[in-house]
Amino acid sequence: MDIQNKVVVITGSSAGVGRATALKFAREGNDVALLARGIAGLEGARRDIESLGRRCLAISVDVSDAEAVDAAAERVEKELGSIDVWVNNAMTSVFSPVKKMKADEYKRVTEVTYLGVVYGTLAALKRMLPRDNGVIVQVGSALAYRGIPLQSAYCASKHAIQGFTDSLRTELLHDKSKVRVCMVQMPALNTPQFSWVKSRLPRKAQPVPPIFQPEVAAEAIYFAATHQRREILVGFPTLRAVLGNRLAPGYADQVLAETGYSGQQTNEPRDENQRNNLWEPVDSEFDFGAHGTFDNRARNFSPFLWLTVNRRWLGWAGVALTGFAALKVLLSSCRDVQIYAETKGSELTITHIRCHRI
Repeated sequence: MDIQNKVVVITGSSAGVGRATALKFAREGNDVALLARGIAGLEGARRDIESLGRRCLAISVDVSDAEAVDAAAERVEKELGSIDVWVNNAMTSVFSPVKKMKADEYKRVTEVTYLGVVYGTLAALKRMLPRDNGVIVQVGSALAYRGIPLQSAYCASKHAIQGFTDSLRTELLHDKSKVRVCMVQMPALNTPQFSWVKSRLPRKAQPVPPIFQPEVAAEAIYFAATHQRREILVGFPTLRAVLGNRLAPGYADQVLAETGYSGQQTNEPRDENQRNNLWEPVDSEFDFGAHGTFDNRARNFSPFLWLTVNRRWLGWAGVALTGFAALKVLLSSCRDVQIYAETKGSELTITHIRCHRI
C-alpha cells in the first residue's frame, strides 16, 4: 500500500505505543487523528505531529463508548478526509491475582481493551467497506496466545481480539473485500502504562524482560499497514512465547508459576497513593510521552523484527547465493570457460556460458 498523504486514526495515541506510532506515520508523510482520553497527552502528541508539517486532529474519547467512537470517525472524515488506516491500540489493565479482582474491574478492562477494538473496527469498516479500501491494524500481544499470572483481564481481552480478528479476516476473504486486517503481537514494551496501571502488587509493576522501546512497536505497526501480512510477531520473545505455548503448554504453566510474579515486579515498593487510569485518564494534566521509566533497560532494535520485515529480500538473496554457489561448483570443474553475451544499447546481457570439462 502506498502510505503517503493518507489519513490514519490511532486509538490510545496520547502516550506509549500509540504516541510512537502516530509520530511514525506523520514522519512518513501522513495526517493523523488521535483518539484517547488524556487531554495533556493528546495536545502533546498533536504538537509533535504538527511540528512535522502534518495535519492532526486530537479527539478526547473513551473507546468503550461505541457511539462516541463512531462520532469521532465521522468527525475525522469531515475534517481530515477518508480514513485509510485505523490502528486499534487503546488498552488498560489491572495487576492483581484473580482471587482479588473485582467484577467491575473485569468489565472495565474488557470494555476498553477488547470492546474498544471491536467498536473501532466497526467504525472503520462502516467507512472502508463502501470504498472497498483500507487497512485495520489490531495491536495485540504475545499474551493473546499465552496467559500469564497477575494480568488475567488483559490476557483474556487480547485472546478475544485474536478470535475476533480471525473471524473478521475470513469474512473479508469470503466477500473478496480489499479491506485488510492485520494483528501485530507485541513483546514487553517500555511505555508509561506501568506508572499508572492499577495494581495490587507489593512492588512496582514492570514489563517482563527483555523490554523493547515503543518505537520498535511503531515500526511493526507501520509495516503492517503497508504490507500484505496476516499477522506479525514482534521480537524473538513473542515468537518464543507463541511456540512455547503450542509445543509445551504444561511446561510453560510451571515456568510462569515460578517466575511470573517476580518477573512483573521491580525491587522497589509500590506507591500506595499512585493514581491509576482504569476509570479516569492520568495524562489529563501531565504529558507522559511515549516512553516509560525503563529507558536504561529497553532495546531500540529487534533483530527478529528486522528479519520479519526483510524476509522477501532475504529469500531472494538466498536464491542468488544458492545460484552463485552452484555456478562456482560448475566452473571449478571446467578447464576452459566461454561466456557469450550480447549488447542492446547500453545494456550487456549474458546469453549463455559454455564449459569445457577437465
